[in-house]
Amino acid sequence: MSGKRKLQLGVTVGALLLSARLPLAAQGSSSHQAGAPTSQSPAVTISSPSPIGDTTALAKEAQGWLIDMVRTNTTNPPGNEQAIAKYLAHVLEKEGIQSEMLDLAPGRSALVARLRSSALADPSKALLLVAHMDVVGVDRSKWTVDPFAAVMKDGYLYGRGSIDDKGMLAANLAAFIALKRSNARLNRDVIFLATADEEQGGDASIRILISKYWDKFAAGYALNEGGEVFMKNGRVQYVAVQASEKVAMNVMVVARGNSGHASRPTKDNAVVHLAAAVAKIGGYSAPAHFTTIVRRYFEQLAAIEPDELGKWMRVLDSEDRGEHAQKVVSEASPLWNSMMRDTVAPTMLSAGVRNNVIPAEARANLNIRLLPGNTIDVLLAALTKLVADPQIKFELQPDAGLAAPPSSLESDFYATISKVATAQYGSAPVLPFQSTGATDSAQLRLHNVQAYGLVPFPLTEEDYLRVHGDDERLPVASFTKGVDVLARIVAEFAASK
Repeated sequence: MSGKRKLQLGVTVGALLLSARLPLAAQGSSSHQAGAPTSQSPAVTISSPSPIGDTTALAKEAQGWLIDMVRTNTTNPPGNEQAIAKYLAHVLEKEGIQSEMLDLAPGRSALVARLRSSALADPSKALLLVAHMDVVGVDRSKWTVDPFAAVMKDGYLYGRGSIDDKGMLAANLAAFIALKRSNARLNRDVIFLATADEEQGGDASIRILISKYWDKFAAGYALNEGGEVFMKNGRVQYVAVQASEKVAMNVMVVARGNSGHASRPTKDNAVVHLAAAVAKIGGYSAPAHFTTIVRRYFEQLAAIEPDELGKWMRVLDSEDRGEHAQKVVSEASPLWNSMMRDTVAPTMLSAGVRNNVIPAEARANLNIRLLPGNTIDVLLAALTKLVADPQIKFELQPDAGLAAPPSSLESDFYATISKVATAQYGSAPVLPFQSTGATDSAQLRLHNVQAYGLVPFPLTEEDYLRVHGDDERLPVASFTKGVDVLARIVAEFAASK
């Protein structure tokens, strides 16, 4: 990697507590076996007070891990996640925690480690902490700093992956190590998993990881990215916990005509037909549809939004005012618009071989996000009717996402997340969230895992807009707070019965 520096570790060596006489203590092991929401959720029984004390020093350590990981370029493709997996293994080893490398492809590995609650694992109770090591690419010319230098400036840590998803990875690691150092008596196994190929979903993704190594990290519950702590005007407005997500897929729009000399334009020019089709598709808005989670999200959000906007959120699904309400809310936020309907975004165009040749074919990629339960056939039928051009064909691309069932809003883990987040974020409401982006949680839900998403760092709209964009950055104060909150969520649930 260009500009790569030798990884520096600033980790205090923890005591190794692997005594067989303490089967319920937090123990590191590489041996594995398979296997308003708060008011409506069952009570969570805690066997003892949280063992997590002041996390200031821990957050400082975690900041060092994050800096090292940002400086390790894992742009996907090619990924090179094994470099970070080895780094994480070394950090864990310093704490007396054994880990295991799960090889997926040359240079691409996941990493798993476990704190055991007893000699015999119970996957149905286990908690999985998951985050991915790969990042999306960058256009260096658009960044004001080196995207892989982890520059600290004006209270922010700049770098690709600082939010998505190395910040979460560092926070998971901190929570896992805090639990080990506390020697807490656990009532469930806690598993740390660093995954590869999340951004591409290819041959080193969690789908392959599950097919090859499921017994290494099988769990009943999981905490991952996908949710958010939304901050505005210097305070946390709400905490959104992802319990479902839209289904990602790509469709190629193909226009075909006759090739020829550009000095003699023809009516069947593939570029012209493609351009007309893309223009129509770009203006298309699918009908609104409200899943249970989205309906509940807006119902609760309406209580804290300004009166005028809240009024329309309360009638989004009504027969008489729903259509107008949907228009108002959609125009207020691209996120809210996408939560209510299938979306289609043209993302790539290709055509032609020379400037003076009319091409026989022109292509455009459509990135589609379907609501859970909706089918691509219905959407493509609507787009075909909209375009109404026999020269245009739609081709579904391979590796389409799969719809997964939502995670329960009544589980003990959801209740724990809600309880701790509300206490730590000034009584901010906790909302169930259906993310518009795809995460590894979908594959976990397909394997009966109650998976929830919560990036625990308080972030503004501007911060979120930089994810996958230019000058991605994470506020240092938000990272410090997020480490504390995540550690407390994990410790409380790990001790609960």
